[in-house]
Amino acid sequence: MTAALFILFGYVFGAIPFGLLLTQMAGLGDIRAIGSGNIGATNVLRTGNKKLAAATLLLDALKGAAAVMLARAVLGEEAGLWAGLGAVLGHLFPVWLGFKGGKGAATGYGVLLAIAWPIGLACLAVWAIVAKLSRLSSLAALVSFASAPIFAFFVGNMGVLKLSLTVAVLVWARHHANIRRLLAGTEPRIGQSSPPKA
Repeated sequence: MTAALFILFGYVFGAIPFGLLLTQMAGLGDIRAIGSGNIGATNVLRTGNKKLAAATLLLDALKGAAAVMLARAVLGEEAGLWAGLGAVLGHLFPVWLGFKGGKGAATGYGVLLAIAWPIGLACLAVWAIVAKLSRLSSLAALVSFASAPIFAFFVGNMGVLKLSLTVAVLVWARHHANIRRLLAGTEPRIGQSSPPKA
């Protein structure tokens, strides 16, 4: 019951759809009708508004970090871990959007940075390297989250290892359409137009 309450606490933070809210406030309409239909920063960038995409990226990361830090400050490390999981679940499956949310990358990075910043920074470094070499944002996210449990193993914190593994599985699951396009060689590179909604 306690774990469920911590997850719910994080879920409330994670379920705030900043990409949708920001694009609507900017008069750009419903981001779900643009590009891939995703509410994350990558799809917001397809509106042509780089500042709005950057704001979405930052806020999506901050909501994950905030859930972890608040829960940990009040009730300790374990509460932070459960709240971090809840934040990622909230972003992926927000109840007020019919459980159709983002893909979890930015929120996941925010959670990792807050719960164990060396792991978060290492994952971001992996993302930057893979993105630079491949120009594929989805591939960079997949590789970086796959590396998170490996980094966590060397840190030696079992709770962080379990969380990073769970987050990695969730992010990979939500990138199923991207994985199919990567295997088919049709995934758009950074800066290219988005494929139709999957």
